[in-house]
Amino acid sequence: METINHTYATFTLLGLSEEPSLRLPLFSFLLIAYCLCLMGNSFMTVLIIAKSQLHTPMYFLLGNLSMIDVCLISITIPRVLSGLLSKNNSIPFHGCFVQLFFFIAVANMDSFLLAIMSLDRYAAICQPLRYSTIMSKRMCISLVNSSWVIVCLHSLLYTVMFSSLVYCDSVVHHFFCDGPALLMISCTDTSVIEMFIFVEGSIIIMSPMFFILTSYTFIIRAVLRLHTTSGRKKTFSTCSSHLTLVIILYSSVIFMYFRPSSLFSPVYDRVVSMLYTVLTPMLNPFIYSLRNKEVKNAVKKFICCGGGGGGENDQ
Repeated sequence: METINHTYATFTLLGLSEEPSLRLPLFSFLLIAYCLCLMGNSFMTVLIIAKSQLHTPMYFLLGNLSMIDVCLISITIPRVLSGLLSKNNSIPFHGCFVQLFFFIAVANMDSFLLAIMSLDRYAAICQPLRYSTIMSKRMCISLVNSSWVIVCLHSLLYTVMFSSLVYCDSVVHHFFCDGPALLMISCTDTSVIEMFIFVEGSIIIMSPMFFILTSYTFIIRAVLRLHTTSGRKKTFSTCSSHLTLVIILYSSVIFMYFRPSSLFSPVYDRVVSMLYTVLTPMLNPFIYSLRNKEVKNAVKKFICCGGGGGGENDQ
């Protein structure tokens, strides 16, 4: 194949499906999912800011997660919607790698925030007397800011690495510029890059997961020591939604990024990518936030009082 002059090249994103008959159903589904994500997560952010009883470390992190979810879905879906309408799926070479940078940074920040949230649950359940010290406002801000530095440096490294490759094809078999899809069309020997991704990527992606698993091991041990069934049920209910998000996120991420390139499948990859780029951001306010009793009470007060009464306590 002829090598593309990647100074001026334009990639073509294959999209979610090549079947013309699926354009309208896909557009409708993605538009609804995108609107639900924007409305649900934006409402959660406004609610957390407006209601003083939600000004706690847990809800500070949840508010950050809501904003991250809005960013994550906005990096990919608007372009997909535009392509489904206009049938123009082209993206400039540099635009592709700008999208790659923001996607990697924001997606990793999502997992880092889930890890910090697991620390919050550990401190609240296993170290209640030290909770205010462990999860102080200063500590929360420091953890979030440090995570942003790590994920941005990680993303910058990958963006430089992928943009320096030589590409033999302009068609990216995906609905956004993602690493595995770009490796498939590269003329360069990518074996070293794949090994680097497996080692360095494992550290960045899997470290939060192992931290979450460790935190919940201690949490489960503490819960099992409770003498009352109602106490166990209440504590498990608090953590179950968080674990649901973790399972959906990491099962799809592990499938996508930790396997040999010979096992890449454009069709399956596009379906699996939908889990963490569309469904997880959309479902976050519903399976995590709105199942929480404090949030439900705050929503009722917010609706009844038109956003007022922020200083009331709903406990």
